Amino acid sequence: MNADALAEQVLTAMPVIDGHNDLPVALRARAGSGVDGLDRHRPELHTDIPRLRAGRVGGQFWSVYVPSHLPEPEAVVATLEQIDAVYRLADAYPETFAIACTAAEVQRAIRGGRIASLIGVEGGHSLAGSLGVLRGLARLGVRYVTLTHNDNTAWADSATDAPATGGLSDTGRAIVAELNRLGILVDLSHTAASTQRDALAVSAAPVIYSHSCARGLNDHPRNVGDDELRLLKTNGGVLQLTFVPAFVSADVAAWTAEAAAERVRLGLPAVPWTWPRAPRPGESDADLAAEQAAAADAAPVEPRFAKWLAEHPRPEVSLAQVADHVEHAREVVGPAHLGLGGDYDGVDWFPADLADVSGYPRLLAELARRGWSTAELEGLTGRNILRVLRDAEDVAASPLWPTLG
Repeated sequence: MNADALAEQVLTAMPVIDGHNDLPVALRARAGSGVDGLDRHRPELHTDIPRLRAGRVGGQFWSVYVPSHLPEPEAVVATLEQIDAVYRLADAYPETFAIACTAAEVQRAIRGGRIASLIGVEGGHSLAGSLGVLRGLARLGVRYVTLTHNDNTAWADSATDAPATGGLSDTGRAIVAELNRLGILVDLSHTAASTQRDALAVSAAPVIYSHSCARGLNDHPRNVGDDELRLLKTNGGVLQLTFVPAFVSADVAAWTAEAAAERVRLGLPAVPWTWPRAPRPGESDADLAAEQAAAADAAPVEPRFAKWLAEHPRPEVSLAQVADHVEHAREVVGPAHLGLGGDYDGVDWFPADLADVSGYPRLLAELARRGWSTAELEGLTGRNILRVLRDAEDVAASPLWPTLG
């Protein structure tokens, strides 16, 4: 059987269950949080229904990201708005999407030809230090919480902030315990290695990295080191490998850092993006989308920075480089602990052959050409993360948890 045929066979048996897609924030920024029109090609996005079908996506963790610099009470409100966007997405296309909270519900949705839609909170700042907020989010269907985003929380260190706690504080350990009790996955993407080691030591359930690559191939702070991968194997968790160019390629990471430094040198914001507001009461998402489009049209690239971009072309990234990260992780942690977490609509661009959510079959075919078996590929696409979901549910069902007063 050739590689393309094997990929097709695998994706028929076990469609992709992707760990991280930022469509909700992309819709907030580009469509006033509206969900209309996703049943047709949307070239301004990486994600729409035709391309999800072409990519053989059977399950998606939708990230309900809000920036970690927001004040925590404001972050809670914004997180609820993002969760609302996921539910409106599912309500708008009931024949395509089904909200899922358990492994059984994921499998039921896939059998019914729908895309199981799970919710992931990207950053512990969205909890505002409150277990009551966490329990409320659990009731709304949240299935993982990333312990930090780009900034530390008061109780956990981020990979991209100066060390403060030294990993997890006692409060952080209590939050991990409550995540275990609720059956919500602990997500260690974005966290410092010290936080990862602490969480892996105390979590009673398998953890995940929802969208990270291998630090053994690119020493980027958002990637996972081999030592932590070995701990992940002992824990039983899953690394969902991402396609973000700066995480895949050291050349792109260096170019990205140079571009940010040049912007600062020119007196520009290092990251040219602001958190978009949600529609006000009585304001339609279409009206807000028109306002956003007008603002974008009025903000061309600053000429001095455009000149720098012309003189410093961005390096490209190949699908083969992504496959190299998948293979490196397999060598360290084994095929039973791998998955996929593209991070589509979370960054501006992706490798050409993985430019949007339709690209998963091409990655599967590349791995098939490298000798991956049917069982290994089915584990990567979805069976491994389904096992982790079931294991987390089993831990939550344990009679040993204390009863809340």
